[in-house]
Amino acid sequence: MTRDEFIEDLRKRLRENFAMEIETATPNELFVAIGQIVRASYTDSWHRTRQRYLEHKQKQSYYFSIEFLPGRMLKSNLLSLGMLDMVRDTVEDFGFDFDDVLRVENDMALGNGGLGRLASCFLDCLASRELPGNGNGIRYDYGLFKQQFVDGYQVELPDAWLKSGNVWEVRRESESVNVHFGGNVYMKQMPDGSLKPVAENERILKAVPYDTGVVGYENDTVNTLRLWSVEIPASEEGKYRSIEERRMVEDLTAVLYPDDSNEQGRLTRLTQEYFFVSVGIQSIIRYYKKMKMPISRINEYIAIHINDTHPALCVPEMMRILLDEFDLSWEKAWGLTVSIMSYTNHTIMQEALEKWPVSMVKYHLPRMYQIIEEIDRRFVTNLQGLYPDDLIQRTRIIQGDQIHMANLSIIGSHSTNGVAKLHSDLLKSVVLHDFYVLYP
Repeated sequence: MTRDEFIEDLRKRLRENFAMEIETATPNELFVAIGQIVRASYTDSWHRTRQRYLEHKQKQSYYFSIEFLPGRMLKSNLLSLGMLDMVRDTVEDFGFDFDDVLRVENDMALGNGGLGRLASCFLDCLASRELPGNGNGIRYDYGLFKQQFVDGYQVELPDAWLKSGNVWEVRRESESVNVHFGGNVYMKQMPDGSLKPVAENERILKAVPYDTGVVGYENDTVNTLRLWSVEIPASEEGKYRSIEERRMVEDLTAVLYPDDSNEQGRLTRLTQEYFFVSVGIQSIIRYYKKMKMPISRINEYIAIHINDTHPALCVPEMMRILLDEFDLSWEKAWGLTVSIMSYTNHTIMQEALEKWPVSMVKYHLPRMYQIIEEIDRRFVTNLQGLYPDDLIQRTRIIQGDQIHMANLSIIGSHSTNGVAKLHSDLLKSVVLHDFYVLYP
């Protein structure tokens, strides 16, 4: 884009959006208009990237993370597109401070530290190296919090980062997915002797994806960060008649890390984890079907990475789909699942590894619990006689009344690593040593 083309486009968008000229605009209006220009400038590349992956049946990796911290995207997108200097000079020639325009953008408040920043760094790197990798997470209405001083005291306030909209996202209503919670699941014997799960009285929620382009540095690659927002499906509207009932549903994607010091907060967090895992994998399966390849070869085309234990339910959810929807045998489904999954552990303290009460998972995610229970049973059976019983008991998934999500992630993956070489070494020698004995 030349300087003259940029000015012409900027004038057009300011008139259409705000009925004003460049000379009378504020940094807020300039940010919106420039953001629209930037997004429009990479949409063709975004479309071509998606088509290229599909037509070439390119294997893709999907990075599942409960956090993403991409930071402010205007400057980085301008840099990647080779437009930064031209846009900066043009804006400043009109008498504006370009940094004032950059500061208008709200941080995408989808994380609180290293976990989310690592995820976003990987997405940036994948796109810049022209590698097919996408992100899958939650579109929180509010980030963790923002801090201010009020009357001399530090206070935490909700971070309503979406209050002015998000110029980078594209709502894809046509790719919405339903997710099922609760109810009762029992096994019904079919005429051929096989068992099929039957679900009753489930609660169904609708997940709507919002896609953000991840722009590669000076290349034609734009990968996708897909974030999910919850809504009530039309078929379920009658079940949520009061404002309070609807609010409980909307709270599912309201905030990153709800307060888990009480039962309701813990349930919201578990529900969040299954929500973005289930809809993410369903979306991947729908994409895979477009390739017209047999399900028995899905591991050749799809890789899923579990970033810390929040997406650990990827393992039983992939098993559910392969078993219940594609009628694969347990052995075939398990082989594919392990081949697809990999896991990064972020914790060096054993006591900090995520665990969930058996009763909570069994009640709210009944099919997940059935599958986890069978994974655990087969794990123990397969190791008996090969390793000491105390080692088997320390590494199993269900211990007492707790489900150990790190153990589920390791057993259900073909690869486990830390966030650095030193961390991986600590996992092998200390934190996860028992698993290193089993899977060196």
